[in-house]
Amino acid sequence: MTTAQPRHLLDGSHRRMFIGGAWVEAASGQTMETRNPATGVVIATVPRAGKKDIERAVAAARNAFDGPWSRFKPHERQKLLLRVAELFERHWEEICVSDTTDMGLPIARARGNANRVLGMLRYYAGMATALHGQTIDNSLAGDIVSYTRKEPIGVVGAIIPWNAPTAASVWKIGPALATGCTVVLKPSEEAPLTPLLIAELMAEAGVPDGVVNIVTGTGTEAGAPLAEHMGVDKIVFTGSTATGQSIVRASAGNLKRVSLELGGKSPVIVCTDADLERAVPVAAMSVFANSGQICIAGSRLFVARQIHDEFVARLAAYATGLRIGNGIDPETEIGPLISLRQLQRVEGFLRAGSEEGARLVVGGTRLSQGALAAGNFVAPTVFAGVSDTMRIAREEIFGPVISALPFDTLDEVVRRANDTPYGLAAGVFTRDLATAHQLSRRLQAGSVWVNTYHAIDPAVPFGGYKMSGYGREGGTDHLDEYLNTKGVFIRID
Repeated sequence: MTTAQPRHLLDGSHRRMFIGGAWVEAASGQTMETRNPATGVVIATVPRAGKKDIERAVAAARNAFDGPWSRFKPHERQKLLLRVAELFERHWEEICVSDTTDMGLPIARARGNANRVLGMLRYYAGMATALHGQTIDNSLAGDIVSYTRKEPIGVVGAIIPWNAPTAASVWKIGPALATGCTVVLKPSEEAPLTPLLIAELMAEAGVPDGVVNIVTGTGTEAGAPLAEHMGVDKIVFTGSTATGQSIVRASAGNLKRVSLELGGKSPVIVCTDADLERAVPVAAMSVFANSGQICIAGSRLFVARQIHDEFVARLAAYATGLRIGNGIDPETEIGPLISLRQLQRVEGFLRAGSEEGARLVVGGTRLSQGALAAGNFVAPTVFAGVSDTMRIAREEIFGPVISALPFDTLDEVVRRANDTPYGLAAGVFTRDLATAHQLSRRLQAGSVWVNTYHAIDPAVPFGGYKMSGYGREGGTDHLDEYLNTKGVFIRID
């Protein structure tokens, strides 16, 4: 690493991006601000990269892939990932403060993500030495031995959102290091700082120059050129469905491999026999966690009619009791939305809910009193009297808004839950094992949680059905996304 910069700062300082092992500015010299969404204060400026910077980063990644990185053995990649995990653990508080300050995640929640993120890194380390092909008996004439090889796909372009900078970065970089690929990662312009901190830790761990590159910029000016670049072998993207569709079109130039984790409008189903003491807080935080800025938010809450009113009343009481404020306060449970633009979008959904006839039970307003005045805060909101055709029940809001909908039969609720273009996740609350298995099988979603939510394990594949994307993150399926399979035939007679 050359042109060293000081340890990660959140005081309005300028940060450079990381390309080919060096801290560099954008070719244009342009910069952009990133603000603390709880206070509106500028916490850093970063380079505003463009096409030339993407070309430089892809070239660095290609040189690393073709150069010394290609000679790393699986056990060496494993050892490297374990060093990265060790550094993450040592600097975990710094990472948490970065996420909290840059995108508003309550620090208590950030700290609680340690097992998940460190677990991912160590899982990928373990998998680095477990990747292999197979010997295959064949029916060809002559004496021929055939086998397969698993080979790294090459240069990976990764584009991540602002709602989970640490986990999203690791979900992209970890499998690349395990498989022997190289990465150009473009973080969201609204939360670029933690990925830059991660670049520092990667370099400190000894990741060779060019293996991991972090390019800061907007989606139009940096993300689109990365998706289109003919030197990129694979694009992995987490974000909106509309942007995912654009990436698919952009990938056609060289038919690069694509993995997409896109939007969702996930159903949560509460059956008559549910344990309400457990179901209420879990269903609430399936949406209110991270202020609803979660792709898997269980924002369509289907409650059996017999318990609907009681459940909604309990849910409203729970929402009212949540502590809202600056995420840096360890007592904070609900932080701000990422930006004024996102705040205005959520406010539009709040108006639409009332205008279309939904009954506002709790919340529904921007919070701007006292210490909240300069931030992008929305009260946790519950609507009842919602119909399946309302915008708040159809569209992804990405805010702390729950739509409660009663149902009468399991067949009915399955049909309604599946009546969406999305299929990322679903939740079920029941004490009946048969019901749990039936609903888990019938719901069209990549993940189904029963009597829990947000449970994500590095060894379990995660991804979507329908317009929630394709490809998987987690498990052996994830590593396969970064590998080519080569068939080899050798005649030995």
